[in-house]
Amino acid sequence: MKLSVCMATYNGEKYIQKQLESILTQIELDDEVIISDDSSFDSTTNIIKAFNDKRIKLHEGQKFQSPIFNFENAIKLSKGDVIILADQDDIWKSNKVDTIKKSMANNERSLKMYNGNCIDGHDVVIKDDLFDYIGISYGLLSNTRKNSFIGCNIAFNKELLEFILPFPKNIPMHDMWIGSCAYLFGRVEFVDEKIFSYRLHDNNFTGKKTSLINKIKWRFRLIKNLITRYVHVKYFK
Repeated sequence: MKLSVCMATYNGEKYIQKQLESILTQIELDDEVIISDDSSFDSTTNIIKAFNDKRIKLHEGQKFQSPIFNFENAIKLSKGDVIILADQDDIWKSNKVDTIKKSMANNERSLKMYNGNCIDGHDVVIKDDLFDYIGISYGLLSNTRKNSFIGCNIAFNKELLEFILPFPKNIPMHDMWIGSCAYLFGRVEFVDEKIFSYRLHDNNFTGKKTSLINKIKWRFRLIKNLITRYVHVKYFK
């Protein structure tokens, strides 16, 4: 089972070193870390290059100005049997890769989302249970109302790629789209094992208040795009 860790970076110099260290110590020699960098102007790419690790495949100079399509770019470039999404500022626990391999071993068309804890900018645990912090809801209909997915703790097998890609141009977030597609075309499981530390800081979007009007717009766009993708898959593929 070859793993593709897909990461979107932008001005991540503060935490990228620890994150990559926590990933590279666990993956195998034939695994890969695909990094799409959205034209960082700090030392992010220099830190990445300093690892001098052949498993890291850095794609610089992207101009998406969007984490959504920066992630899509990394996913498009992946060649693994299992795709694992990773943020630039989290820390993987030492059991993450083994847990993912065991849970994805049946090779079905599926997506798994894993639990973790939340840390602050100094690596101090401030929330012990990520699932509780998010407030998980189950099922496609529930997810169109309230997003239960955070991209950095998602893994899915390559068989889902044909349904997920390409991303529509007006989706709310990549994780919400990927999770919803997995519900529609595959199987979703929430794995209650804490395998990474999710960093909460000022740049996080999770947990921030969104206006009711924007919530309605986002949900409408998501549902419309899911219907369009379903019709395309059912009748044109």
